[in-house]
Amino acid sequence: MTGLHPVSGPRTQDERDAVTVEIMFAVVTGALLAALLFFVCASPALFGDLGSAAEKTWLTGAAITATVGFAARVLQVLWWLPRKRRG
Repeated sequence: MTGLHPVSGPRTQDERDAVTVEIMFAVVTGALLAALLFFVCASPALFGDLGSAAEKTWLTGAAITATVGFAARVLQVLWWLPRKRRG
């Protein structure tokens, strides 16, 4: 990436700072969402009296759900929201 803005040339420091803030916002809110999703989905395994195989299934499902939630949140913030603002 050359740092050139497609329309007006090089990006200003303010534009670069805004992009950095958006990226950090996406990562932090994605991590918080992933933690919440993992806790909610894994709570039967963490607090219930399940067998070993059932606990592993719940924890695996929770990890997959948390990963998908993180990716969806990051994509939402970095891809869809800025395009919505411009349009």
